[in-house]
Amino acid sequence: MFKHRKKSASKEEQEECRGALGAVQDALYVLSGKWKLPIIVALSEGNKRFGELQRAVHGIAPKVLSNELKTLELNGFVERHVYDTIPVSVEYELLEYSNTLEEVIGALQKWGAQHRTRLKSESKRKKAELQEA
Repeated sequence: MFKHRKKSASKEEQEECRGALGAVQDALYVLSGKWKLPIIVALSEGNKRFGELQRAVHGIAPKVLSNELKTLELNGFVERHVYDTIPVSVEYELLEYSNTLEEVIGALQKWGAQHRTRLKSESKRKKAELQEA
């Protein structure tokens, strides 16, 4: 799919590319931003209340977390449970549909680790070059 292609692709190749592009855009529309996948990963450990989620997803503001949870709920990844306690407690749970992201998250995790290793080795190489100069 990502192979370097010649300058002029056939009509079939162009349609295949447009289809792939459309699918990627759909996925990015649903999962856009830096918080949705970390929220899903945090919830994969088990149901969490809002404060627990905020602590698990470092650096997220309460308003952003609230908006992201609403979006995840609308897209069928998360369910919100309200319990009639004093004070009212709210808990968030991953739905079965979130399992469809397992391969995506696994691939991102693998690529992220590989990229981090690459950046570290480049940084070490640059430091060594500076010390030699």
